[in-house]
Amino acid sequence: MIVDLRSDTVTKPGKEMLNAMCNAQTGDDVFGEDLSVNLLQNRTASFFGAEAALFFPSGTMANQVAIMAHTNQGDEVICDYTSHVYRYEGGGIAANAGASVRLLNGVRGIYGKKEIIDNINSDDIHFPKSKLIVVENTVNKGGGACWKQNQIEEVWETSKKYNLKLHLDGARLWNALIATKIKPSNFGKWFDSISVCYSKGMGCPVGSVLMGKADFINKAKRIRKRMGGGMRQAGYLAAACLYALENNFLRIENDHIKAKTIENVLKNIDCVLEILPVETNIILFKLETVEKANSFINILNKKNILALSTGGGWVRFVTHIDITEQMISFLVKELKNLNNIKF
Repeated sequence: MIVDLRSDTVTKPGKEMLNAMCNAQTGDDVFGEDLSVNLLQNRTASFFGAEAALFFPSGTMANQVAIMAHTNQGDEVICDYTSHVYRYEGGGIAANAGASVRLLNGVRGIYGKKEIIDNINSDDIHFPKSKLIVVENTVNKGGGACWKQNQIEEVWETSKKYNLKLHLDGARLWNALIATKIKPSNFGKWFDSISVCYSKGMGCPVGSVLMGKADFINKAKRIRKRMGGGMRQAGYLAAACLYALENNFLRIENDHIKAKTIENVLKNIDCVLEILPVETNIILFKLETVEKANSFINILNKKNILALSTGGGWVRFVTHIDITEQMISFLVKELKNLNNIKF
């Protein structure tokens, strides 16, 4: 038994999802003829209250295409310093959009009106033009932290007042919806664009969807083609996402319960110095040194328990659809045994 807690991207399709994929109605999506892709795009857009949607092979591509569609070369993107679009997308904002980045110092990746206003450039030819705000929900580096509705509305109102576009990197928005109970269709009102990953909490092998106004999606489709993201019979992948939307969304709450179980055990492990509050399916905790964190990971690895180092002595667990109750029981036992080991 391997307990893979490195990420919720490691999941494999179950028999029912595979059956849906094998029986997908497909066509050439570059010609707009893939029935399963079209259905997924329509259903995802409807779920989030958006006008239109576009299927992508990855969340990174969806985010980068959105940034390119919203900005021109030399513009500036405002986001938190922990943001995935800044830290983990290969320098794409600079390389793809030719934009600069203004970093905010939020609390677990969450910031407000004052932070935004203080970082909007004045209309001066020496400065890049502030053009786009990016929100991440949940916040990966914030330990799966969720934005509350009033926080989102404050940023939305600020973006409108200062004529800034607002993009949501919602790779784990599914988890935020379960945790906060915010109405999904509100997001289409608040954000100019939204990306969601079906390959994280929803348990699909591949696939993200970008949403927004129809004219924005038409522009994004042209950029996606230029980026090499035009897929042909992509309906086999879209069918997995359609299955997940119907069957895997509400079950995400089980992942959150498992994460809280792990958090409660970690509170009593001597070598763990700090745990970020667990709100969803990410458990982010710190050991005294990088070396001790690496030793912690290596000891668990020998027990077929896989974890991820995120730097600076921090370790990450992520629960997901493939983590069973048996696995959680085994993990709890092995974590408790760590109190008998000197790091």
